[in-house]
Amino acid sequence: MKISKFKTAWSIRIAILVSGVLFAASSASAQTGDAAAILSAYKQYKDIAAAQINGIVPTVVQVPLDQDLLERTDFAVLDMATDRFEPSYFFESQIPTTLSATSDDTQVDTSALTDNDTSTYASFDVPGDRTVRSIIRLHAAHEIETSQLSVMLADNVALPRTIAIREGVNGKVIVAEKPLGGATVLFPQTRGVDWVIELTHVQPLRITEIRFVEELASPYARAVRFLAQPNHSYKIYFNPDRNVVIGTGESGDLSGARDIRTVTAETRTNSTYIPADVDADGIQDLRDNCVSIANPDQSDVDQNGLGDTCQDFDNDHIANVTDNCPDAPNANQVDTDGDGTGDVCDGEESRLTEKYKWIPWAGIGFAALVIIALFGITIVSKKEDAHDPQENNLS
Repeated sequence: MKISKFKTAWSIRIAILVSGVLFAASSASAQTGDAAAILSAYKQYKDIAAAQINGIVPTVVQVPLDQDLLERTDFAVLDMATDRFEPSYFFESQIPTTLSATSDDTQVDTSALTDNDTSTYASFDVPGDRTVRSIIRLHAAHEIETSQLSVMLADNVALPRTIAIREGVNGKVIVAEKPLGGATVLFPQTRGVDWVIELTHVQPLRITEIRFVEELASPYARAVRFLAQPNHSYKIYFNPDRNVVIGTGESGDLSGARDIRTVTAETRTNSTYIPADVDADGIQDLRDNCVSIANPDQSDVDQNGLGDTCQDFDNDHIANVTDNCPDAPNANQVDTDGDGTGDVCDGEESRLTEKYKWIPWAGIGFAALVIIALFGITIVSKKEDAHDPQENNLS
């Protein structure tokens, strides 16, 4: 009895131990998978070697970003020793000038454009299949000197087709209308208080932030901070093309930290970066002429910048991709014969024979049988005439 209880107790302990090991393994595996998915959103990174930190106790490390174009101020600091993400703090010694934004479209909530919160955005809709010119007016609290404009887009949004920038008071053209190649626009160094930004787009546009990158008055004015452990190396990932949720532990006071160690590092391209592609058609969202519906061929027969798949050629409020008659209005989508082509543009003469495809063949078969029967009757009649000479003489 005692032996049995002893065996049972050890069996339970072994089972718990095995379960714990399996759970730890699965957790590690899940963390690795999550990390890979997170890091695939970032375009660039910096390597921080343990030798650069050279600490014997945890040390707050500051990595300058003055020479980097920051499309977003979101970072992922990965501890290479533990494969875990660490809390980080984006530091700016030069406080950006406060901007206020308005739009010619009074239906747009422009407060989201300058609230320093990338989870909020202003929406500029597109009524129908046409090019829309959205105008944003920016006003600075005082004169700023800048040569860069950053337009941060929400997730799964294509870049506007073109951008133009004017100095608002005198109407001086800073950037003549041109295609927008990325989230950051460079132009000659300019001073100003009021600015006008014109964007043309054929798909709905959602902008999380729009800001000027001011000329820095001092070195190390922009940096990212994190708490580094002794003998640990790190990778700092930045410039994601979408919002990323990262789980980290509790953060210390990184903003008010003292004894900060500044470490510089070269910017590298993230080889594991996978551009956002919400419809999985192989075309990244920023360049997709139909972001929400798969169209790998990017067909655009009218060359208006909007993919045919996303358009509504006949203006019946049914998108081409689901319209059973895309060139003729038929909002009711009536398709009597169920062949996938709406009645209004179905050219078949007989919908009954189109639906029941065996009917024509049955008719042909019946006609063939009649012909064969008549042919047989004719042959039989001739044979009977040949074997009845008396009838032939009488006639």
